[in-house]
Amino acid sequence: MLDIVIRGGTLVDGSGGEARPGDLGIKDGRIVALGTVDEEAERTIDAKGKVVCPGFVDVHTHYDAQAFWDGTLSPSPQHGVTTVMAGNCGFSIAPLTPEAGGYLMRMLARVEGMPLEALEHGVPWDWTSFEEYLGKLDQKLAVNAGFMVGHSALRRVVMGERAVGEKATEEELAAMQKLLAESLAAGGMGFSSTISTTHNDGDGQPVPSRHASREELVALARVVRDHPGTVLEFLPGTGEFTEEQKQLMTDLSLAAQRSLNWNVLAAQGSNPEMAENLLSATDYARERGGEVLALTVPQPMTVRINLHAGFVFDALYRWDEFFRLSIDERIAILKDPAKRAEMEANAASEESGIFRALAVWENMTVDQTFSDETEKYRGRNIGEIAQELGKSPFDALCEIAIADGLQTYFMPPTFGDDDATWALRGKLWHDDRAIIGASDAGAHLDMIDTFAFSTQVLGNGVRVHKVISLEEAVHQLTEVPARLYGLIERGRLEVGWHADVVVFDPATVGLGETYTRFDLPENAGRLYADAEGIEHVFVNGVEIIEGQEHTGAYPGTVLRSGRDTETVAIG
Repeated sequence: MLDIVIRGGTLVDGSGGEARPGDLGIKDGRIVALGTVDEEAERTIDAKGKVVCPGFVDVHTHYDAQAFWDGTLSPSPQHGVTTVMAGNCGFSIAPLTPEAGGYLMRMLARVEGMPLEALEHGVPWDWTSFEEYLGKLDQKLAVNAGFMVGHSALRRVVMGERAVGEKATEEELAAMQKLLAESLAAGGMGFSSTISTTHNDGDGQPVPSRHASREELVALARVVRDHPGTVLEFLPGTGEFTEEQKQLMTDLSLAAQRSLNWNVLAAQGSNPEMAENLLSATDYARERGGEVLALTVPQPMTVRINLHAGFVFDALYRWDEFFRLSIDERIAILKDPAKRAEMEANAASEESGIFRALAVWENMTVDQTFSDETEKYRGRNIGEIAQELGKSPFDALCEIAIADGLQTYFMPPTFGDDDATWALRGKLWHDDRAIIGASDAGAHLDMIDTFAFSTQVLGNGVRVHKVISLEEAVHQLTEVPARLYGLIERGRLEVGWHADVVVFDPATVGLGETYTRFDLPENAGRLYADAEGIEHVFVNGVEIIEGQEHTGAYPGTVLRSGRDTETVAIG
């Protein structure tokens, strides 16, 4: 007798092949039958009118800390995700030392938008090795999860305070290589790093990996080639790529003899040339025997930012200096007309690059306020408020922020919901140089809802804008990312493979309302959104989501490289 049979659904197997009617049988955590299943089962699910497909794979998350207080890694499974990769951007929380823990905690609070109180009270911070860290999560997760080894963690453990501001000595580099090798041997999924100017630590300084030399990056990438089933993940910076950036990513891929995926390519229908420039990094690498792939965010970007955390704002020219100051010092600067004017001029200067678009202050919307004085501005446009107050838009924004102790959330205009951008997204999703990802799930909890990437693709991409077929969309959400990481027997509906399965309604699947939910440790809040149309989610043959509710089961596997993954050849 089978454990479960899902009857009468439309099977979309993840291969990209044509959908077909059929049943699916599960026993002992594996798919044991596809097509017509006559055998009885302990439980039968009627999937008439529904799609049955592999669980979705999210290759770019930051669930490293949340895994301790929320083993479901919500809301990812509610959106059909059954496998995640964490530890990206160089921001793993293992390996660890007691001294490094405090630093990494504050870094994550700043650069990844995780409430500090949740990190302090929700994570034990009591391991040393990567092996110990993974062991603490075994049998505690609802989904499958792999973890990259982060450059900033390696640097801080080996170099201490010198990790920020100093180059590594030969001895320190050798120690980092040894520590990386040990972490990969313990099951780390690969090596991740960043040199992006948007990544600053709790003190407003560039994160440790941004102080590494090119030689250090390549030397650490070279360690990866000795460990099967591993990959590279990297943030090369913002804006169009220079040849130097393409060469660096190529050299990292060649040193590791592994693929490198980089974050992030956001489609702009008004500027398709930029997308082609970014994708050309793949062409450059392939011509030289490497493999460099873009992660592309599959939805319009709605961003919430403030002058308290400073993330994104600190990419404006010389604004990083502002965010190294205390809150009281920042408020004093904003109250000084001359200094305020200097900040506005710096923001609008060419040195701010693509972030100059933020400096069109009148286009900002006040999203959340934190005082009786500012409540009346919530949901209103800064341009309108400025006109009403008889102030310039930047002055109006600053006055509102000061009244809220700089906690006010402002929203730049949402871009990318036009027909031209959706058409470009469809083109990118069919391009083998790009992979759907960049969800950042588990991070920027007060800022973005890109954790819903899978339901956005199926709802908006397939049903509403029709820029991709259902079969191809499922292929891009399942087999393609599974093969990127060399996941063994995951990513397709195949007899004998792990039963990571989603049942959804193609007529309703999509993103529900986005709202703030106060369910983190110490009652800290986060942006959250339920999915629509996701009806059943199975991980390793066990149902974890029914409707939008967690069933209480934790059948997920802590994935270990070389055991749960195989090496994917490049070149």
